[in-house]
Amino acid sequence: MKKKMTNNDAVKLPRRQFLKSGLAVGFPLIVPASVFGKNAPSNRINVGAIGTGRISRVHDMPEVWKYDHAQVMAVCDVDIHRAQDARALVNAHYSEKKGKVWDGVAVYQNYRDLLANKDIDAVLVSTPDHWHAHIGVHAVQASKHVYLQKPASLTIEDGRRLSDAVKRSGRVMQIGSQQRSWEQFRLASELVLNGKIGELKKVYVGLPGDPSGEVEVETPIPENLDYDMWLGPTPEVYYTEKRVHPQADYSRPGWLRCEQFGAGMITGWGAHHIDTAHWGMGMEYSGPVEIWGEAEFPTSGLWDVHGIFRTEARYANGVHMVVSNELPNGIKFEGSEGWIFVTRGNYRATASDPVADENGVIPLDASNRKILNSDFSKHRIKLPVSNDHHGNWLDAILGKTQAIAPIEVGHRSCSACLLHHMAMKVDRHLHWDPKKETFINDKEANSWLQRPHRKPWII
Repeated sequence: MKKKMTNNDAVKLPRRQFLKSGLAVGFPLIVPASVFGKNAPSNRINVGAIGTGRISRVHDMPEVWKYDHAQVMAVCDVDIHRAQDARALVNAHYSEKKGKVWDGVAVYQNYRDLLANKDIDAVLVSTPDHWHAHIGVHAVQASKHVYLQKPASLTIEDGRRLSDAVKRSGRVMQIGSQQRSWEQFRLASELVLNGKIGELKKVYVGLPGDPSGEVEVETPIPENLDYDMWLGPTPEVYYTEKRVHPQADYSRPGWLRCEQFGAGMITGWGAHHIDTAHWGMGMEYSGPVEIWGEAEFPTSGLWDVHGIFRTEARYANGVHMVVSNELPNGIKFEGSEGWIFVTRGNYRATASDPVADENGVIPLDASNRKILNSDFSKHRIKLPVSNDHHGNWLDAILGKTQAIAPIEVGHRSCSACLLHHMAMKVDRHLHWDPKKETFINDKEANSWLQRPHRKPWII
């Protein structure tokens, strides 16, 4: 039965403007194979972008369209203005690259319709955190390969559902933990795993912080935004621009500082740094067994994610982890015979990243610089090498390699972050079983492993 098109599916444009723009909403334009030559459709990975805000525009789409064997052919956003901007951005890139006017990008407002397009092989999911697991599950159920921005999920149970769905599907899912494709993080982890600082004792993880905000009044929902769809599985709350994203630009969105849609920096950057910590600890398919800590939370205002915090965890192998916004941004591995510190330095994925300038910071340092001069060819434990995170994902789709940040690893890193977030909320130690993924003898804590999903957005 043919699906009736609704206002969620189509953009309301005058017919003349519609025809002039070539904006065939929900239906890709047909492009002759001769346009592509050696990169004809049969040899190319067709990619759709779901969520076209700042991280998609400056990071995810550009990191894919730079490859000749990948083609961004569709974009989708619940804010149709953003979807149209993305279409113009992608078309402009291909027009310049091909030396001729390019108008081959389809626009969607409902991601389900993009997933229904059988010409699309893979999707970039760059939405707010509360949509990650839902869209990830639906994408692999639609037989799409997925590049999913971190963190993997909003709750531990949703992350488990996502990982299980990917395993059943046989599709390739890469989590956007791109530090796994940066040399200094791989080298640091490999040095630790090979005992170059002796027996690992402690790991210190330093994260950026987030400011609190003011009370924001309800304002009219922009006509270009499907706000109900944007809220998705989370509770219905009034619209105000600082809860969602800016209408005038692509600066840092306010939802990042609302617990309804994410957990704050503990998952925002913790998903990166704790993932690196797990890599060096050899615990990437496990998690802590005990977690405790404290944090300050805003008592008023729209933005309510954690502020100053210090949380700690202990792993079954005896390693003690400390996570805090008052530590240097990065990961410090401390062993019985020295330490290694690794960081991004002053790198920013986007211009609005809340990272202090750290000019002069050494991305990879050690208590004794001789540690870093190790002969890696002689290491007993060797980590896989990826020099480009999105490129690694595309190669994995083609069967040339394995994804460097597979979903189960991403789920475990995200779970650890969420455990630290839970520890901020209670004045007691939490005891975790990483095999069963449940708290031990703690009914209250186990009730936090999932949040109710607002209908009809249920996994």
